[in-house]
Amino acid sequence: MEPHLVALDVDGTILTHDGRMPTATREAVRAVVNGGHHVVIATGRSVVATLPVLQMLDLDHGWAVCSNGAVTIALDSSQPDGYRVEETVTFDPKPAMTLIREHAPHILCAVEQVGAGFKVARPYPEGVLWGRQTVVPWEELVAEPATRVTFHDPEGDSDDFLELVDRIGLHGVSYAVGYTAWLDLAPEGVSKGSALEIVRRNLRIEPALTFAAGDQRNDLEMLRWAARGVAMGDAPDEVVAAADEQVGRVADDGLVDALRPLL
Repeated sequence: MEPHLVALDVDGTILTHDGRMPTATREAVRAVVNGGHHVVIATGRSVVATLPVLQMLDLDHGWAVCSNGAVTIALDSSQPDGYRVEETVTFDPKPAMTLIREHAPHILCAVEQVGAGFKVARPYPEGVLWGRQTVVPWEELVAEPATRVTFHDPEGDSDDFLELVDRIGLHGVSYAVGYTAWLDLAPEGVSKGSALEIVRRNLRIEPALTFAAGDQRNDLEMLRWAARGVAMGDAPDEVVAAADEQVGRVADDGLVDALRPLL
């Protein structure tokens, strides 16, 4: 079989939502790698939060798409941290952040610092964000271009953010609402799909030899981009509609079934 680009979301696809990687899933991903395919992790996680997943899969070469496409890294064991940043895309976060703050001042807000952590106006609960949290004044939080801004409401759910976005409108940014009470902002036009297209061209993989699996709204563009897009069992209806097929949940080895044709 010719080498494919195999793009895999993390949470809800490789990992269960309690952070566990089923043994069969890990073995299937490793079999795909050993079969000569290019496995590319494509996630909304920051670089810092993606590295442990790469280690769990023993991936030490290739590419990873982080921050919903705003940060792309090349895995390189010769580097101190095991990777180098190949591309970042930034945007001016101030207009959208100010609008959200006006309509929902109780929501926590964090601005990504690539490879380090986040700047925050108020601390997030322990264990919610990966990496270092640096508390700064609001003026500093919105002062510089950002790769990603993430909002979280510990007391809310995803429907609250969907309603908020629909009510206030967001312009000049890409956004994705998570399966719990998360809202991620990224540069306009940037998505996992747009970043994966750049990776595909670098790898010189034909478009027909692309595969993607995901489970949430930030996977929509990726699933449409892939020649074969697979939605996981817990995916919302709009994600299933964007995919070519649906498999079971990650906890039920759904990704194993999705990857089987590549083995």
